[in-house]
Amino acid sequence: MSEQVKLMRRDVVAKILSQRGDTLVVTGLGSPTYDCAAAGDHPLNFYLWGAMGSATTVGLGLALAQPQRRVLVITGDGELLMGLGALATVGAKKPANLAIAVIDNERYGETGGQRTHTSAGVDLAGIARAAGFAQTVTVRKRAELGPATAMLHKAEGPVLAVLKVSTAKDPLVLPSWDGPLQKSRFREALLGGQAAA
Repeated sequence: MSEQVKLMRRDVVAKILSQRGDTLVVTGLGSPTYDCAAAGDHPLNFYLWGAMGSATTVGLGLALAQPQRRVLVITGDGELLMGLGALATVGAKKPANLAIAVIDNERYGETGGQRTHTSAGVDLAGIARAAGFAQTVTVRKRAELGPATAMLHKAEGPVLAVLKVSTAKDPLVLPSWDGPLQKSRFREALLGGQAAA
């Protein structure tokens, strides 16, 4: 990773989530989940545990089921690389309400910090663009974060922002590991009284 990369992942995620409003957020396995929990737990966060490679497809399903709501997937480079085919499916379906933020430290953080293919030049924004995403961007500087955040929250989708972050380790901030509780809480926050129906 370039030495000039100074973005800190927790700052980036906090900035993105500070403007979330009623956005539905799906988090990728591991650090993206910890980053979102560190920014403040929210009933409209759907944390994925043990489902590496699935964040984009879960977000796509949610976006198609709830077309009137903004859906934001916050995932990592390793997790997205595991499920690259999902980008093609998103590009084919073209959900206008779907945004994907890729927190890219060029490492597999959950398995020992091995380099991912993005460290060798694989361009996730370019892949998404070629798959048919409406807009993509790669952010390397703090000054680029504001426009990227606005795109994630407001631009007609599907959109994808790759956010190049430091490899620094942050303390774990764990939301509940209780899957049924997380599902019920998210469903209740999303559907309210309809959840029981």
